[in-house]
Amino acid sequence: MLRLAIIAGLFGLGQCGKDETVAGYGGADQVWELTELDGTTFTATATVTFPEPGKIAGKAPCNTYVGKMDAPYPWFETGPLAATQMACPDLESETAFLTALGEMSLSEVSGDTMILSNEDGREMVFKASE
Repeated sequence: MLRLAIIAGLFGLGQCGKDETVAGYGGADQVWELTELDGTTFTATATVTFPEPGKIAGKAPCNTYVGKMDAPYPWFETGPLAATQMACPDLESETAFLTALGEMSLSEVSGDTMILSNEDGREMVFKASE
């Protein structure tokens, strides 16, 4: 019985460090740049990164943002995002990006492409920056 408890404990320790989010399944170590939002080319610059397990960060068209992200892959869910408050001429694109990002619920990473989507048919297509 004691041996079984020790083995179970050791197995559990190995699982603690595994990142089960999109970052752990191909999203980490990349800067993802938004190329399409709901089937339309996104002309402003907006990025997503996963700087550490459970975190999301990036640059919206005007401001930088950070937040919590810990849903297991393929699910995608951000916590509240905190963003700087700088004004710029592209606030409309910024609002569209941050609103869409907060509404995404599924993620898929394939090579240099990451697609975020939701049940309502919204979709964000990102390409890994070079």
